[in-house]
Amino acid sequence: MPTAGPGADPGRVWTPLTVVNAGVAFALELGLLAALCYWGARTGGSTLVKIVLAVGAPALAATVWGLFLAAGGPTFPLPTAARIVIKLLVLGTAPLALAATGHRALAAVFAGLVVLTVAVEYTTG
Repeated sequence: MPTAGPGADPGRVWTPLTVVNAGVAFALELGLLAALCYWGARTGGSTLVKIVLAVGAPALAATVWGLFLAAGGPTFPLPTAARIVIKLLVLGTAPLALAATGHRALAAVFAGLVVLTVAVEYTTG
């Protein structure tokens, strides 16, 4: 049963599918930050470089997300097509980071879920 609910888009219609999709999308956003942190800690040569990458990569992703994709209202609203592209690019760094650290199967699953959640988000109510 569709219902209107609070949030960044008060006109959005929430169905069981969109609620589950929003939950999975949020988990992917958290996974993005974790994957980038893990990648940074595994990639750097020295301890200082590892720390900078482990903190800097997720911070950069979170900054881009906050500026252009934040659920509470982005600082710089974009047309839908641009939001989709940026969302895929930002979330797409997680599978790349996972693959670079040897977790190829997890990277493939993550990438598939990213494509699926973005498709559901922009093709349903």
